[in-house]
Amino acid sequence: MKEVVIKKEDSNQRIDKFVRKYLNDAPLSFIYKTFRKKDVKINGKRVKENYILQENDVLRIYITDEQIAEFNKPVDVTKVDIKGNLNIIYEDENILILNKPKGILVHGDINEKRRTLSNQVLYYLHQKGEFRNDGLSYVPSPTHRLDRNTSGIIVFAKNFISSKEMMDLFKDHENIKKTYLLLAFGKLNEKEGEINAPLLKDEKSGFVKVASLKDGAKSAKTLYKVIAENDKYSLVEATLITGRTHQLRVHFAYIGNPIVGDEKYGNFKRNDEFIKKFDYKNQFLIAYKLQFKNVEGQLSYLSNRVFKTEISDKENNILSKIFAKTLYF
Repeated sequence: MKEVVIKKEDSNQRIDKFVRKYLNDAPLSFIYKTFRKKDVKINGKRVKENYILQENDVLRIYITDEQIAEFNKPVDVTKVDIKGNLNIIYEDENILILNKPKGILVHGDINEKRRTLSNQVLYYLHQKGEFRNDGLSYVPSPTHRLDRNTSGIIVFAKNFISSKEMMDLFKDHENIKKTYLLLAFGKLNEKEGEINAPLLKDEKSGFVKVASLKDGAKSAKTLYKVIAENDKYSLVEATLITGRTHQLRVHFAYIGNPIVGDEKYGNFKRNDEFIKKFDYKNQFLIAYKLQFKNVEGQLSYLSNRVFKTEISDKENNILSKIFAKTLYF
C-alpha cells in the first residue's frame, strides 16, 4: 500500500491523472481496474476517477510493493547533448521562460526521445533540487507548443497550479499576447491586417490546410504588421489570436507570402535560392515576444510584464543585407 499526503502544488487536479503520473509505467487498464476494485481511497473513503484532489488529502493506493516497484519508474533526467546551455530569459519558483533554439523538439516523438528541450529542463531543475524525481512530484512541462524549426520563447511550469493557470492563459488568449517575427517571400497586399482563415488538420499526415468550418475546420485568426519590405521580402510582426497547429505557416502561405525556409508549406524553389545566398537552412520564424495582461491567481505578479528574446546575429545580419539597414526589436 502507498500513502501520499497531497501538497498544495498537487491539489486541484483529477485523482486519476495523479495516479497515472505516479504509476507512470502501468497500463491504463490496470489503473482504472484499481479504481473499480475500490483500491484507491481518499481519507479512508472510496472515490471516483474524477475526484478533484484537495490539499492535505490522504491518498492510499492498495497495491503490492512489487507492483509499485514495477509501475513507478523515475523520469529519465540524464543529461542530453544539446549545444550550449539553456538560454533562460526569466525564472522564478513557478515558471521558466526559455529561448528555444531551432532544430530542437520540445517533446520527444517516434524518432527522437532523448535530445529534447523538456529533457534538458528536467535535468537542469533536478540538478538544482527543484524537481524531485520520485514519481509523485509534478514533472515540469511546457505550457504551449513551438515547432521544432521555430525558435523563441517557450514557457515551462514548475508546478501543477502554474501549469493549469498558464495553459488557461494560452487557451483563451485574452490576457496573454504571443508575437512572432517572420520573414516572408514577396510584398504583402496590405501593410497591416488580419488573416481570418479556418484551419483543418489531417491527423494522419499532420498536414494543415485552409478549409470551411462546415468541413470541420477550426476558426483561426492572425493579426500582422509589416515592419520592413522590398519587392522580394517582407519582415512581419504577427500576433496569434487563436493558437492552431502551424497557423502562421499556413496562413502566410495561403495569402501568397510563404515563410522563408518553410519546408512544408513554403516555396521550395525560393527556399533553395535563399539557402545558397545566405547559408540559412531554417524557417525564418521566431516567437520573440510574450506579453501578459491581467493575470489572476498564483501568477498574478506577471500582470503587465513583457518578455523578449534576442534575434540571432546571423538572422540580424541577413535582415540587414536584405533591407539595407539595421533593424531593432
